[in-house]
Amino acid sequence: MAAASQRSPTSRLQRRDSQGRPPQDGYGVYTYPNSFFRYEGEWRGGKTHGRGKLLFKDGSYYEGEFVDGEIMGEGCRLWASSGNTYSGQFVLGEPQGHGIMKYKAGGRYEGELSRGLREGHGCLVDQDGQVYRGSFHNNKRHGQGQMAFQNGDKYDGDWVRDQRQGHGVLWCADGSTYEGQWHSDVFSGLGSMVHCSGVGYHGMWINGRPVAQATRTVILGPEVMDVAHNSSFTLQVELQQDNGEVAESEDGRVLKISAGVRYVQLPAYSEVSFFKVDKGSREGPIQTPFGFECITYPLSSPMSGAPELSAAPESASTGSPLPQGDLEVTMGSDALCDQEDTPGTLS
Repeated sequence: MAAASQRSPTSRLQRRDSQGRPPQDGYGVYTYPNSFFRYEGEWRGGKTHGRGKLLFKDGSYYEGEFVDGEIMGEGCRLWASSGNTYSGQFVLGEPQGHGIMKYKAGGRYEGELSRGLREGHGCLVDQDGQVYRGSFHNNKRHGQGQMAFQNGDKYDGDWVRDQRQGHGVLWCADGSTYEGQWHSDVFSGLGSMVHCSGVGYHGMWINGRPVAQATRTVILGPEVMDVAHNSSFTLQVELQQDNGEVAESEDGRVLKISAGVRYVQLPAYSEVSFFKVDKGSREGPIQTPFGFECITYPLSSPMSGAPELSAAPESASTGSPLPQGDLEVTMGSDALCDQEDTPGTLS
């Protein structure tokens, strides 16, 4: 690590002044009057100059270059109190320039420093293995930088005093992405989120949450729909906010339609019959809180000679990839319309 410790004691004359004065020129050993410092190395004009090792009474030391009595140039420093070590450039006794700091608690920093603090461009690996590459100011992440987090998330963008602030892009480990404005380490301002489920939100965010998010899914139209056998039908669906306005900032939701069958005993004189389930269906019935079972399509035709049923939707709840909302659906007593969104939540 240091040339001074590798010299043979007899390779040079070690000068010790009998009156307690430091050596003038050459190689020598000197213990300072306060006994906290001890220097062994090269001297010029009574000052430490060249290669040497300065030892502190608490176990700390510096080993490297000296200029006119000052720690200047390339060297290595150990702080006994923290256990941290630094190797690199020094100016007036402090790490300054480019160097590598290793922390006893774990992690390391390689890059630019000023007066012992991270300043400029560098790479910091913390004790959890998280990696930041980018700009630093006053020992904190500040400016443009990229961060790889322990949970697999990655961020590329602006930082202010160790927090994400400004514009940036976040790639989540689950496949979700966010691009937009940040403040105090959370989504804040104009931004776009594409969730791993496919749901997207494009608009304003406050404190990490969307401002104009949909809170409910509403199926528009009459309460009862007459559906003829083998004919298609159309549903009009809206994502709405709490105030009833359309949430135009969201897209990507998936609507799944199922039909319900209620088992009832009809009078003998009744001419009404219900859909019967296709015998080839392998899916089991889904129990509902409405007193009947729900079975997904396809359904077969009504029984021969019987009039066709007027299928009518009934209400059902739903989950939302964005913060939870309610599904408002009005349906009759004989069928169920259910929505199932792709699971997932935004955080």
